[in-house]
Amino acid sequence: MSVDPMHQRRNRSQPSSNNNNNRNNRNMYRNNSSFNNIESGRGSDTNANILEQQNNERINELSSQVAKLKGLTIAIGNEVNEQNSLLDNMGDSFGQTGEMLAGSLRRIGTMLETGGAKHMCYMVGFIVFVMVFLYWLMTHKGKRGV
Repeated sequence: MSVDPMHQRRNRSQPSSNNNNNRNNRNMYRNNSSFNNIESGRGSDTNANILEQQNNERINELSSQVAKLKGLTIAIGNEVNEQNSLLDNMGDSFGQTGEMLAGSLRRIGTMLETGGAKHMCYMVGFIVFVMVFLYWLMTHKGKRGV
């Protein structure tokens, strides 16, 4: 039986590659064994202490940030409560003002119905007077620069 040259090359190259792989694996295990020696004993205690110290520092940083956020949220909550009470008071004030205006308009309506044209002339004259006075006040106040 004759052996194909291709197979011979493969067979010849495989053992040498296996030897190289075995050498690399042995070197890798030797390097890892040095790390195992460092991790066991004093090296692992030192690393563990360093990691624990870093963790404690980060925990302290986080707790201080959480405390700041808690303070901010409490302050925001207090501000919101104050703003809500102010808005409620403004709503009540506007409601009372609306009721006063409605009452005034009712009284003006009844006055116009009972008084006739004479009261209407007084009302128009009063409105014209107020407008002229406001115009005069704005123009003269602007000239003085006050």
